[in-house]
Amino acid sequence: MTSEPVSPSFPRFQSTVPHYVAGRPNYAPALIQAVAEHLRLTKDHRLMDLGCGPGWLGIAFAPLVGEVIGIDPEPAMLEAAQAIANAAAVEIELIQGSSFDLGPQLGRFRAVAIGRAFHWMDRADTLRKLDPLIDEDGAIMLFNDVRSDVPQNAWYKRYAEVVDRFTNRSVGFAPERLRHETILLESRFSQLTRIGIIEQRHVPVARLIDRALSMSTSSPEQLGALSDQLAQELTMEMSPFATAGGVVEVIESQVLIAQRH
Repeated sequence: MTSEPVSPSFPRFQSTVPHYVAGRPNYAPALIQAVAEHLRLTKDHRLMDLGCGPGWLGIAFAPLVGEVIGIDPEPAMLEAAQAIANAAAVEIELIQGSSFDLGPQLGRFRAVAIGRAFHWMDRADTLRKLDPLIDEDGAIMLFNDVRSDVPQNAWYKRYAEVVDRFTNRSVGFAPERLRHETILLESRFSQLTRIGIIEQRHVPVARLIDRALSMSTSSPEQLGALSDQLAQELTMEMSPFATAGGVVEVIESQVLIAQRH
């Protein structure tokens, strides 16, 4: 087991922003609606999108609650979030910061959403800081996505192998770290519920290349001139699986909802 991060390291996603917006799979709208119903979210509630990136979660929940605050350490991500919020005609307050900056100055929230970012945080410390900010019947929501082991996803093994060859694992997080469930079960937020929505999507190969370049371990900053080589190899390896310039992906948008007993 490795230790949790003890200090922020913010610039890791600076070069990934356009690729992140273009290539990362967004969460199923049906999942957002299911979570809102499960937590009985209303216009009387506030929601925090912690480690918001381009703000997808906060923007998705904005029409369902009274106020949304998005927090991220990367200014370029916040700029992308503002542009996406403007295009969606929703209001969201965006703050440059991180889990290290959580405190009473932010107010109280019905729910805190974290999408693919909890692993970068000192998780136990973050849960302690969030505890006094969340309503007693509120929740922490950890969003993620997984690929089902189905024939439509046969391309994914070859895709992952190519990306893995270009990956700089020294800038990632240790794979042997404890699962989120273990950390949550030892916190006050130990009542856990998982909800998933499965969809079949057509994903252009160009977006899969963006997805690879959106990772901190295979970002343009890490790869430099090798970015073009990665793109060429992915284009070649995906061609046997592609129709109309893209592959079929069966993806499950998931959320792990953590509440107090």
